[in-house]
Amino acid sequence: MPNHLPLPENQFFDQPQAGAVLSFDFGKKRIGVAVGNTAVRVAHPLVTVDSEVTERRFALIGQLIQTWQPVLLIVGLPLHSDGTAHELTQLSQRFARRLSGRFNIRVIMKDERYTSEIASTSLREAGVAGRKQKAVLDQAAAQQILQSFFDEQHAAT
Repeated sequence: MPNHLPLPENQFFDQPQAGAVLSFDFGKKRIGVAVGNTAVRVAHPLVTVDSEVTERRFALIGQLIQTWQPVLLIVGLPLHSDGTAHELTQLSQRFARRLSGRFNIRVIMKDERYTSEIASTSLREAGVAGRKQKAVLDQAAAQQILQSFFDEQHAAT
């Protein structure tokens, strides 16, 4: 059985096979999810998993995986602005290991610094401000994480 433990973002690998990619912006209360495709390399916000119950979260993620049949999963790696780890860093890494173990799909950790701020700015520019952002901010951040992954992969080829 191949080893699908989460890889750090700077560890490039052979291009994944063509297909869907799901991206996750992990949080203690919510997990934003985005989807894209390795051929088109455009990320789209998908859904926010709004549950703090681990089994409920993984049941919902399992449904997404069954629907989209992804060839790769990307998990945002939260870091302080200076690149040092904090509590959510470790929780995100644990989440990535669980994804890998449960679904046997390659998982890559991707630096997510400033993605929420970029997503919030983009939403504000689209007319979604204040409390209205709460429902979609995490999935927009997941979109930013995935799009930056696609952009970096494209630049490396």
